Amino acid sequence: MDGSVLIAKFLGPFIVIIGTGLFLNVDIFRRIGADFFKNPALVFISGIMTFLIGLAIVIFNNIWAADWRLIITIFGWLTLIKGALLVVLPDRLAGISKIFLKNIRVMLVPWAVIFILGIFLTYKGYFTGV
Repeated sequence: MDGSVLIAKFLGPFIVIIGTGLFLNVDIFRRIGADFFKNPALVFISGIMTFLIGLAIVIFNNIWAADWRLIITIFGWLTLIKGALLVVLPDRLAGISKIFLKNIRVMLVPWAVIFILGIFLTYKGYFTGV
């Protein structure tokens, strides 16, 4: 099985489930976001885990071709960078996060795009295998 297909099988459903949860529970996600940065240990552990997931994706799928695999590569790099920022600059990220939490509906537009990408990756991973 192609590595990109395998990663798509993981990422696609993951994104779809998280996106569905966000859309159905906006207020709960707002509270989770507000509480997240109040616990430095949680931020640090999340940063390490996010960094490792991004690093794994980049190691196994650093493909800069003009096809669907580029979505996985970009997702991997963004995840890697976010994880590094959570570890290195948690206070800065907390400040940025507060801005979005004041109007969480602004975040629904990018999440809608990510959700659609999750559906696409699920399709590529499970139904086309290409």
